[in-house]
Amino acid sequence: MKYLLTVLFVLAASAAAFSQARQPSTAKRPYVVKTKQQVSDIESALKAKPGNTNEDVVAAAGEQTRVAVFHDSKREGDLNEVHDGSDDIYYVLSGKATLMLGGTLVSPNEISPGEWRAKEATGGDKVEIKKGDLIFVPRGTRHQRTVTGKGFSMILIKIFADKQPGK
Repeated sequence: MKYLLTVLFVLAASAAAFSQARQPSTAKRPYVVKTKQQVSDIESALKAKPGNTNEDVVAAAGEQTRVAVFHDSKREGDLNEVHDGSDDIYYVLSGKATLMLGGTLVSPNEISPGEWRAKEATGGDKVEIKKGDLIFVPRGTRHQRTVTGKGFSMILIKIFADKQPGK
């Protein structure tokens, strides 16, 4: 009995010592706060540039997350995409776009590890998106964005399964 109590005491003391050694993590990067006005300013600057443009708010290099503001003046005939290792979240700031979501890539090409593109796809749903809409595109989901008309702006939040290579 005395031996059992000694073993239990040693185990309890070891567990307490181990649990006290752990500490919360500390941030490796500064936090980012963008006010509504600052996001609007980024969007306006992108709209002033020709073509389809974007600006990172949080770059992906060395991280598992990317946050960027995108502006498409026109986007037609883009390749269909599938990401094996990342989820996309879109928040529409202005304009309208059409998303093709779901289905299967036809004759896909792997342009980089886990990044697939194809000119054609089968199946899926056509979804019209507009200002204020929030869209979650989980990894493995075929997607393609089309923009006609007066342009389209969105915030992209990309969540990677693994840390991305540094620059």
